[in-house]
Amino acid sequence: MATFSKLAFQATTMTTGTGLAVKVAATATAGTTVHTAANVATTIDEIWLYAVNSSATDVKLTIEWGEATAPEGNIEYTVKAENGLYLIVPGLVLQGNATPKVVKAFAATANVILIHGYVNRITA
Repeated sequence: MATFSKLAFQATTMTTGTGLAVKVAATATAGTTVHTAANVATTIDEIWLYAVNSSATDVKLTIEWGEATAPEGNIEYTVKAENGLYLIVPGLVLQGNATPKVVKAFAATANVILIHGYVNRITA
């Protein structure tokens, strides 16, 4: 039977995250690390990302979903200025891999986008 565990984002494999927002400092690839998926093939991470923009202007956010190849690995969203949380990734999954998949982010403006969320880790 599968086991479900709700986790904070983990910057490196199998570490414990803090549950605090991840500030997007990067303005180009390779982005700021948000989460590193499991290193075991039978583990699946269901990832929920929300973003808030603390600046006075709209800012384009790019999520690098397990790879940095554009456009295959990119999710792009323009986050409205000072308008609360926006759902960016609605529970998409990454399967564990010997070389863990990494979710990263970069934005058109540094240090104004904050990413919140969680991971539902599913293990066999």
